[in-house]
Amino acid sequence: SRHFRDKDDLLLAVADHLLEEGLEGFQPSDDWRQTLRGLFIRMHKAYLSHPRATVLATVRVTRRPAEMRMIELTLAALSDAGFPPEQAVRHYRALVDFLLARSCMDATHRTLDAHTRRGDESAWSGEYAAVPAETHPHIAAAAPYSASVDDDADFEFALDLMLDAIAAHAPGKAGKTERPKD
Repeated sequence: SRHFRDKDDLLLAVADHLLEEGLEGFQPSDDWRQTLRGLFIRMHKAYLSHPRATVLATVRVTRRPAEMRMIELTLAALSDAGFPPEQAVRHYRALVDFLLARSCMDATHRTLDAHTRRGDESAWSGEYAAVPAETHPHIAAAAPYSASVDDDADFEFALDLMLDAIAAHAPGKAGKTERPKD
């Protein structure tokens, strides 16, 4: 069995294992956008399958093999989109920071006790649905639709917004990739 120097060494190994789980069986696509979309959806799912570990792991840099593979795959896809290294790194950071922040937020929500979680989840169909349209017209108009937002679909929607923005900034023909059909 593997011995760890200290608790931090153990945490970094757990964090890298989460990445390893998301990368398992992953093959990049010929299309940079599909590569990033598939990779980030897999990573988000892997993080959410271990919410308590994710809350601790997503703020750390592991400097280990799975993280290096994740970085390499992401930078390669951005290079395929036509970005030189300096710009690829900036887009990489925006994408990965989004993935980590959103995964940590979703994982933290999953670690709440059931009563607290139900209260938060029912806010749109409860308190927000009840606000008067005279004082909060936009909340009142949105409330019927906000109650049914699905977290996975919401993550994918936000990821697609980011990928749209990256495609719009991509040099040359790379910016004209097809958006996936829902």
